[in-house]
Amino acid sequence: MPVLTTDAESETGIPKSLSNEPPSETMEEIEHTCPQPRLTLTAPAPFADETSCQCQAPHEKLTIAQARLGTPVDRPVRVYADGIFDLFHSGHARALMQAKTLFPNSYLLVGVCSDDLTHKFKGFTVMNEAERYEALRHCRYVDEVIRDAPWTLTPEFLEKHKIDFVAHDDIPYSSAGSDDVYKHIKEAGMFVPTQRTEGISTSDIITRIVRDYDVYARRNLQRGYTAKELNVSFINEKKYRFQNQVDKMKEKVKNVEEKSKEFVNRVEEKSHDLIQKWEEKSREFIGNFLELFGPDGAWFLQVRKQLSWMVTTWGLVMKLAVSWGCSHLGLEEPLPQSDVTVDGIPQSFSMWVFPQGCPSVLTT
Repeated sequence: MPVLTTDAESETGIPKSLSNEPPSETMEEIEHTCPQPRLTLTAPAPFADETSCQCQAPHEKLTIAQARLGTPVDRPVRVYADGIFDLFHSGHARALMQAKTLFPNSYLLVGVCSDDLTHKFKGFTVMNEAERYEALRHCRYVDEVIRDAPWTLTPEFLEKHKIDFVAHDDIPYSSAGSDDVYKHIKEAGMFVPTQRTEGISTSDIITRIVRDYDVYARRNLQRGYTAKELNVSFINEKKYRFQNQVDKMKEKVKNVEEKSKEFVNRVEEKSHDLIQKWEEKSREFIGNFLELFGPDGAWFLQVRKQLSWMVTTWGLVMKLAVSWGCSHLGLEEPLPQSDVTVDGIPQSFSMWVFPQGCPSVLTT
């Protein structure tokens, strides 16, 4: 909100604006020039030393209730969250999201402790400080990143960055000889709690890596990392490489088994199709054969007709020969004129040619 000030004082030391004289023309309003929350995400969040708050207007103390009502209207509520943020994960992001959405108009500053402070008070990190700074800059909820943040917040630090509230989970954080490094912040009414995300933390991730160390070491050896880079001994390197070869062989055998099963299934399907087609062709062949060579087949009828014609012709020739011989020898003709079958074959001739009986092929 605008604040009235003067550029000179009266002889009594009272500002001219508060004396009995009418206000002079030198009276002016000082507007808040605090950085505003990011509206676009086309660039990473800036560092504090690149865009520090140079606002000259005093920052009046706010209560949490006032901040939640959206006051003051002329500047954002400056919320501060700090941490190590090693192996930045979803738990970190959710905590920052909560800090960002505590109030209607929040400007989120995130402090990241340096490697020296972290190694001194907490332990070794996987990512170095530069990597951790960059990870925070690319989180959508962060408006500003403060490098080399203090382990314990001091009044000077809070004043320098014009911090209204500090956001962190409510679990007492004992460190640096204190039962709770946020105790004085809580007593000053500047602490706003956030909720931890269960099931995910930097320690959990490191535990998984340590638990499955052999798996990750073998994987990275396969990807071209040297044993020296992985801090793997000569014996372990050979063991891991041998295990990788065994796994490759197992994979090949598995692939061969799967391909063999697939081939057998295809052969079975083909065999079934072939057997079915063979049965269909067999039925067709047998049907055609019976149609051609069966008792009522075309070939059989044709042969029957030809044999009937041959027998009839031969019978007539023999009849003529016998008649001619009998007439020249003066003998009585043995074959009566009425001795003829329906098919034109003389019965006496049939008995003479076929003593055992005329074949059925000629009589049916």
